[in-house]
Amino acid sequence: MKQSIRNIYCVGRNYGLHAAELGNSVPDEPMIFTKPTHAITQMDGSAIELPAGRGEVHYEAELVLHIGRDYSPGNTVDELVDRMALGIDFTLRDVQNVVKQKGYPWLPAKGFLRSAVVTPFVAFPGFEEAKRVEFSLIRNGKEAQRGNLNDMIFNLQVIIDYIAQHYGLGQGDLIYTGTPAGVAAVQDGDLFELLWGEKTLGSFHARIPAL
Repeated sequence: MKQSIRNIYCVGRNYGLHAAELGNSVPDEPMIFTKPTHAITQMDGSAIELPAGRGEVHYEAELVLHIGRDYSPGNTVDELVDRMALGIDFTLRDVQNVVKQKGYPWLPAKGFLRSAVVTPFVAFPGFEEAKRVEFSLIRNGKEAQRGNLNDMIFNLQVIIDYIAQHYGLGQGDLIYTGTPAGVAAVQDGDLFELLWGEKTLGSFHARIPAL
């Protein structure tokens, strides 16, 4: 899977309630950061190892878009996106707080190995249809997050156009589109399941090694 991925773009603070729960202001334009392709890990029901000894690791469930063709001005979401998945943007929250205070890039907090977990991809149903379905993250049998594209601050078309105009967008790129409220610290052994509507797209156990 990694061989076919060119860039991993992520959108920060794209749900108002998530920005509020972390005490962050709502941005005036899309807030884009990237992850290395080495961060990608596909969930298949097995354990995924996360960093130990670097403070809290937070989960952030997101809709993930796969770009199926190179962008041209005027392209719509439905013309560009061929597949979708659900994913988790793992964040070293204590590390992020430090780098934010110092004005440093977010890479140490966002770009570590296995920080971009993703379910198997499915066909993208189209922008309008996708807005009718909610996605959710189930943690140890209880709902932890629920999102709907209608609650995004910047919708999918705005995100795609913004990334293309500022950074470029082409076939094989992924976009993590932002997380709704409900993020929290991961505990060793947590079971995560990601659902699109009532359908489970993927699951995994979190493993945080003992020091």
